[in-house]
Amino acid sequence: MRIDPKRWFSRKTLGKDASAGLVLGVEAVPDGLAAGLLAGVNPLAGLYAYLFGMVGAAVFTSSAFMAVQATSAMALVVSDAGLDATPDPDRALFTLAILTGIVMVVAGLLRAGRLVAFVPTPVMTGFITAIGVNIILGQLSNFTGYAARGANRLTKTFDVLLHIGQWSIASIVVGTITILIIVVLRPTRVGSLGLVVAVVVGSVCAVVLNIWVGDPVGQLRDIVDVPRGLPAPVLPSVADIPALIVPAISLAFIGLVQGAAVSAGIPTVDGRPADANRDFIGQGAGNLVAGLFQGMPVGGSMSGSSIIVQSGAKTRLALFIAGAVMAVVVFVASDLVAFVAMPALAGLLMVVGFGAIKPSRVYSVIKSGPLPTSIMAVTFGLTLIIPLQFAVLAGVGLGIILYVAQQSNHVRVRAVDIAADGRLRESDPPPVVRGGEVLVLQPYGSLFFASSPILEKQLPEVRRESRNAVVIVRLRGTDQIGLSLVDVLRRFAHRLADAGSSLKVVATEDRVIDQLEAGGLLDDIGERNIYKGTEWVGATLRQAYAEARDEIDRGAR
Repeated sequence: MRIDPKRWFSRKTLGKDASAGLVLGVEAVPDGLAAGLLAGVNPLAGLYAYLFGMVGAAVFTSSAFMAVQATSAMALVVSDAGLDATPDPDRALFTLAILTGIVMVVAGLLRAGRLVAFVPTPVMTGFITAIGVNIILGQLSNFTGYAARGANRLTKTFDVLLHIGQWSIASIVVGTITILIIVVLRPTRVGSLGLVVAVVVGSVCAVVLNIWVGDPVGQLRDIVDVPRGLPAPVLPSVADIPALIVPAISLAFIGLVQGAAVSAGIPTVDGRPADANRDFIGQGAGNLVAGLFQGMPVGGSMSGSSIIVQSGAKTRLALFIAGAVMAVVVFVASDLVAFVAMPALAGLLMVVGFGAIKPSRVYSVIKSGPLPTSIMAVTFGLTLIIPLQFAVLAGVGLGIILYVAQQSNHVRVRAVDIAADGRLRESDPPPVVRGGEVLVLQPYGSLFFASSPILEKQLPEVRRESRNAVVIVRLRGTDQIGLSLVDVLRRFAHRLADAGSSLKVVATEDRVIDQLEAGGLLDDIGERNIYKGTEWVGATLRQAYAEARDEIDRGAR
């Protein structure tokens, strides 16, 4: 992995990079605070994560425009990670970011990018939809000004709804104004800067209402002291690592999946496909730097990356400029940042949560069948009711189940007829092995343990009238089979032998033949009935067919 800083700067592109960096840097200030609020930690941890995580990752990523930030999904995992149970929750948060970074770097070095493709759409759809709902539900307290009580977001939501009389009208007004401004300005030329405008206007309204109304609107300064400078580096807490391993793996998984989507969807400077593994390493570096400088975990952000591309960025220098803009805001405008209204940030997050819910995506999964729909529904439900770090792992498990189920159902057995001129023709296999005939069977699909019952059901029945027949199972194109499949073939061979018939196997891979031997099939049918295929397609099959025909003819005499 070669890093060339000379490619990050050009006088010809400096103006556009500076403009794009300014837009992203200004927009990232309220967005970062909102991410910290969503995670249930010091909102400044979200701000620092945006600043240091983005700059740290920009040094290593393959995607020049990948903005590595504290995403909503990762923030919710942080909120469920149980940091309050640790002796020092703030230090545990920084340790979690560093541990997440280590997992991401290791994944990149092990070239785990291709594994992301195995996450099925129903799992991701259910997870992302539930994330959107969780974001909205999680901000009801800040939006209404009522301090909800409950074990999880659902119980807190019920608590909020049961205490409508204790809602703060002023907080609701501020949050509603913020949402309306975002919705109105987003389609205009103001675009993403509408988030900044909305939070500023909402916060100004909060200041005014706090003067006029006896029930004050919550502000950032009420929950944290906003420093006038950048944070000092901190070391991780080694004692907290065992309790943080599971959430760190979950965070890494979410960040890698989101980062892979950014890698695929955001253009590169030279137009070449992005290196997902290098992007993994970049995201890991961003987490290491963010955790070192008191930030929360980060990952590839599609929204941040889209903003910088749409703002006209030409090189990755725009990301460094965005970081510099954020640093200036922290130094110069920290007193103003302290007046940011909590309902305004809540309104911003609720818009983000609503945008994560894609009805068309949900409908497409429902149309694909009952099994994907069930997987999506279970993932959605788990994500709502259990801590997200476990919901993520459960989603991965459901994805594996879905993959196994789909692959096992793809197994199909065809009969191969050899014409007089040597051509091969496929057809449906007969329901019963007919006596005195040679039957060639060709299975297609993934032949592993879960597909064994499917394969066995598709094999023709062996009856008394199946006497003096030979069945040839052709395993061309199969590079491995499990012992469960070998057991299926052994049972089939025994049924044939009981009826006075026999089984032959044609396999092109040495590994398959070794597995047949390890499973005991060679002992059952004899080594002479195992044929090693060659590069000449059909040649070995014709040889096995001819010898089978001779055996039948001898048996008929």
